[in-house]
Amino acid sequence: MSSLEVLLSAMYLESEKYIDGLNITGDVVVINQCDTESEDIINRDTQKIKYICTKDRGLSKSRNMAINNAAADICILCDNDVVYHDNYKEIILSAFDKYKDADIIVFYIKRKEKPVPNFPEEKRMGYLSVLKIFSPEIAFRRESISDIRFNEDFGAGSGKYIMGEENIFLYDALKKKKKIYYVPAEIAELKEVKSTWFSDYDEKFFISRGANYAAMTKLFAPLLCLQFALRKKALYSKNLTTSQALKYMKNGRREYLKK
Repeated sequence: MSSLEVLLSAMYLESEKYIDGLNITGDVVVINQCDTESEDIINRDTQKIKYICTKDRGLSKSRNMAINNAAADICILCDNDVVYHDNYKEIILSAFDKYKDADIIVFYIKRKEKPVPNFPEEKRMGYLSVLKIFSPEIAFRRESISDIRFNEDFGAGSGKYIMGEENIFLYDALKKKKKIYYVPAEIAELKEVKSTWFSDYDEKFFISRGANYAAMTKLFAPLLCLQFALRKKALYSKNLTTSQALKYMKNGRREYLKK
């Protein structure tokens, strides 16, 4: 059976022991964004931990660093608030064994805003279905994504656009004809902690969302902006009108396309 590695992006960890609270029992690459630079290999009885401290900042930069330092056949992204179930390794590896043509498989992580999977059955994913995906649900064959990396303009701590890096990553994969499957097997739960990037549905949020859609697809970005403004109106209506939301997304789209 293939090997599996968890790719954990975190900030200001005190040591590698943090992974025990996430129930990571297999091999792991930890990218700890902090104020030092170091790299260590910690070997436990049945676990190899590659622990990298870096002064670099940005979630996408952290994810790319983790991918570049990974060694396993199969990798899954991880954040510091994901707590895995005991059988996460078996579920992930069994799915890749079943879908031998899969480049990427998306699993289900239970959380307050998503008490059930996005889709009830296993399925092939396309451009619309990947819009609903949360980064730590994404697993992939390492060799299959050798030509894809996260856009470092996007993601928490990037200094530019605060979200959407996973959607761009999955769109890039689809554009390169990668096969993405959805398997609604629950592999973990999310701890309830304060978000490091989301503060409110404000101007910054919608500028980032517009830029996010532009990075995904220049042609259909306006339609994606419109559907988001209409579909999410109940969430932002206390702060902004639909016209304002559309205006800010348009500004973000234009700003990104001028790069």
